[in-house]
Amino acid sequence: MKPPALHSGFMDRRSWLWDSALGFGALASAALAAQGSSTSPNVQGNTAFLPHHPPRAKRVIFLFMEGGPSHIDLLDPKPLLNKLAGKKLPPSFGTPVTSMGTAEAPLLECKRKWSRHGEGGLWFSDWIPHMAQRADDLLVLRGLWCDAINHSAGVCQMNTGSILAGRPSLGAWTLYGLGSEADNLPGYVVLTDGSAAITNGPRNWGAGFMPGLYQGTKLENGNKPLPGLEPDKTLPADQVQARRLLLTKLNETHLNARRDKDELTARIASQELAYRLQAEAPEAVDISNETESTKKLYGIDRKGTANFGKMCLLARRLTERGVRFIQLYSGAGSRWDAHANIEKNHELMCGGVDLPIAGLLTDLKQRGLLDDTLVIWGGEFGRTPMSEKGDGRDHNPWGFSMWLAGAGLKGGRTLGETDELGLRAISRDRMHVHDLHATILHLLGLDHTRVIFRHKGRPERPTINEGEVNHGVLV
Repeated sequence: MKPPALHSGFMDRRSWLWDSALGFGALASAALAAQGSSTSPNVQGNTAFLPHHPPRAKRVIFLFMEGGPSHIDLLDPKPLLNKLAGKKLPPSFGTPVTSMGTAEAPLLECKRKWSRHGEGGLWFSDWIPHMAQRADDLLVLRGLWCDAINHSAGVCQMNTGSILAGRPSLGAWTLYGLGSEADNLPGYVVLTDGSAAITNGPRNWGAGFMPGLYQGTKLENGNKPLPGLEPDKTLPADQVQARRLLLTKLNETHLNARRDKDELTARIASQELAYRLQAEAPEAVDISNETESTKKLYGIDRKGTANFGKMCLLARRLTERGVRFIQLYSGAGSRWDAHANIEKNHELMCGGVDLPIAGLLTDLKQRGLLDDTLVIWGGEFGRTPMSEKGDGRDHNPWGFSMWLAGAGLKGGRTLGETDELGLRAISRDRMHVHDLHATILHLLGLDHTRVIFRHKGRPERPTINEGEVNHGVLV
């Protein structure tokens, strides 16, 4: 029996495949719709995609600092904090419950030196001097907040909108809503510094209840980011092609009896993409032909910055080749988590990413890519003004900072604020994670209330029916 249409006016993907009767070639094309171009509104059942309004960005590079960088030591100076250092948090600021219990520890001073940069006079600490040189490209969001008190929930919410596992990631929603301009590369790519396992692992870039073809593809850290792509050179080319045609036929036969299995469609799509990756991916991830001056710009010539520098350079190369959503993890395994000795921790972590990130912004701008690329920097939350273990800071979900660059945004400015100690977001421009995601999608040309995927009859949206676009960002 032919699968029913999803609802009046729209046809689901399986019905479209059934009607098309174009064989496995059409199957691969439809299954890889997330890797192609398109037309029509963004609701489940269509094989095409269009922005809801003119986009300001075509793609995203998300620089994720896992573990929670300290906003009050990097981007949001608080003179009162140093004046009150050693004293308890004043009652007027409330009594937040941190990951280690009720906050009773004394306030911890910030030992950094601060200075203004760029025409906008943005404040930066001396931990990130190279980013400071790009001040006029940066829009610093100082009034962010989230619902998570621990890393697992925080990383999950910053990636999926929810503190609980099971929902699609922001990258998956982006790919579902817009598809990819990269025919022979994944539309959503994740790179990690390889320091440890990422908190939550693949669910951070997973597709949740959507078909698996929208999930991110993790590249490995090392000389072979995509291992196993080398074709079998021991067999003649015609024999390899014959094997592929046989696999195609077997997949088609298997799928015909299982039209309701979205995960099967996704697996077949992955096989097709893997075949095409053999031709293009090795070149895309090979930086050997980059000039020495370019490698130096990213800090690849230095031991402390080489790792993240290579990741940033790969991000630029993937951007040039049409990958829609690229996420880079610094500090995998919550290495930005500075419960003790924040001076040593952040000195090391900032030192590893500051120069490469500045190099990425410079390179994107020189190549004309920053205008239509949205670059995001931040972690799952910030750090408290109260001390922990005498010289560290606890998790702070109530107020923290991130920054945006590119996409035609006006840089050299801040938006939102925290209180005088950096504990809570307080202004009318305070942004929950849902607001941030809604704004990111808006910059990509998507109305977050109209990007709909029907799961078990329920219309699901990226921001879980919450969140508002912050129009102050769009200035």
